[in-house]
Amino acid sequence: MGLSIHYSGRIGNRASLPDLIEEVKDIANIHQWKLSVFKEEFPVHADEGQLVDGELYGVAFSPPNCEPVWISFLSNGRMSTPVALKFFGEQRDEDEGEKKYLYQLSTKTQFAGIHIHKVIIHLLKYLKEKYLEDFVLLDEGQYWETNDKSVLEANFSRYTLLLDIVEDGLKNLPMKPGESMEAYFERMAKSLKRKGGQK
Repeated sequence: MGLSIHYSGRIGNRASLPDLIEEVKDIANIHQWKLSVFKEEFPVHADEGQLVDGELYGVAFSPPNCEPVWISFLSNGRMSTPVALKFFGEQRDEDEGEKKYLYQLSTKTQFAGIHIHKVIIHLLKYLKEKYLEDFVLLDEGQYWETNDKSVLEANFSRYTLLLDIVEDGLKNLPMKPGESMEAYFERMAKSLKRKGGQK
């Protein structure tokens, strides 16, 4: 739980991967963010139609108090993450089942704060224009869509309030003896709804 961004896409020109990596490395170094670099060049004969080869290409960076931002690709050029590759990389049917999760990326920015969220969004907009195709991003802070800091601030406040209410509920609403998990969560949800309406 927490304000996040969700995105997907593919690299446009496969030969541009080293340049993309260098630009992201420069940005991460300027901000002193943690950085992970995967393979820096795609296989010579790989194309979008090939099955993934089990490797990741590209880069990821981690601002303070933020989940990693993945600018990483499979050998078919589509964006993915190490976890998605591990759990969904063996799926062979792209139209059914869990294969779609192989290409869906998410990053929680809730605890990194508004400034870092904005920097990430601006960087992704730049990368989309220069390197990425079919790039789609859903920003729970709505900054990607609006470029409006006040909208982002309001959404951060809303998520912070929700997290505070849930934390309060977990601390002050213990399970009753013999209560099932389902009944407990239903009772908690009712309590949270009442408290949320009061604030």
